[in-house]
Amino acid sequence: MSQLGNLVQICSQNRKGFLCAAGVSLGVIGVGILIKSLVKRRQRKLIQVGVVSELCIYPIKSCKGISVNTAECLEMGLKYGELRDRHWLVIQEDGHKVTGRQEPRLVLLTVSSDDVYLYLNAPEMEELQVPIKLSRSNSVKDCRVWGSDIQGRDCGEEASRWITRYLNNEKTFRLVQYELDMQPRRPHDTEKRFKPNDKVAYPDYSPIMLLSEASLEDLNTRLEKKVEMRHFRPSIIVTGCDAFAEDSWHELQIGGTCLRRVMACGRCIFTTVDPNTGVIDRKQPLETLKSYRKCDPSEQHLYKSAPLFGQCYGVDQTGILHVGDPVYKIIY
Repeated sequence: MSQLGNLVQICSQNRKGFLCAAGVSLGVIGVGILIKSLVKRRQRKLIQVGVVSELCIYPIKSCKGISVNTAECLEMGLKYGELRDRHWLVIQEDGHKVTGRQEPRLVLLTVSSDDVYLYLNAPEMEELQVPIKLSRSNSVKDCRVWGSDIQGRDCGEEASRWITRYLNNEKTFRLVQYELDMQPRRPHDTEKRFKPNDKVAYPDYSPIMLLSEASLEDLNTRLEKKVEMRHFRPSIIVTGCDAFAEDSWHELQIGGTCLRRVMACGRCIFTTVDPNTGVIDRKQPLETLKSYRKCDPSEQHLYKSAPLFGQCYGVDQTGILHVGDPVYKIIY
């Protein structure tokens, strides 16, 4: 009989025997789990696959991105100073989101900030100042983003008039801000590949989208008119790898940040908006991507006809990112 069996037999001969045996068993199980965890940690390897060449934040969904040298990578995306990625949103009066798909000129709207204000600029418009910390007297709007409900605090009548005038549309538009005490959207509710604790404010699905320079270069060899990285709006841009190498990066470490690949980024008509003119083409580069970046037939239920370009990541460990950071693939 094993030593554990002898101990159980001895303990069971008195009133505390059962509890003694159970405690020993649980202790053995606990030690086993600990050993397994330590073994896995020792087996974990980091293989460098590239280098961060650019970090981009898009404060207002569909607005022009801001390139930064360093950023906090938080659970809900990148943060630089007071600017958080896609934490502001243009909506219709009924709360439905407005993006560059419906209003292409949004891509020309630029945002900067200090500790107090957002500064909005757009062609032929005077600069608009929007307080970063909104008054609690401002109403909270119920918004709709890709079939999910989420709130946003209204940025006020002046911001509404400014955006409505800029977009020159018969509709009235409003600007709202996501506040951290509001309920986030849970991508897991619509796509089970995400973890239940993954969360976003106004991005389409994931807090981080990563794309390599080599993938863009490959696409441009197939196009008559070259496109820019800005057509695709990634958060993290990587250099020093082969085209589409990011398709196989399931877990990444960049500095102290750990990212988990969830799914590819299925591309839509928004990629055909020229980021320099705000004019929508509705054809390129989307048609070319469809010619060679279709999903596997087994995943058509997920991506349908959308071509794949870039990868969506969840954030498993927050940290600070810098341009020039090595990008490591985690393998076990």
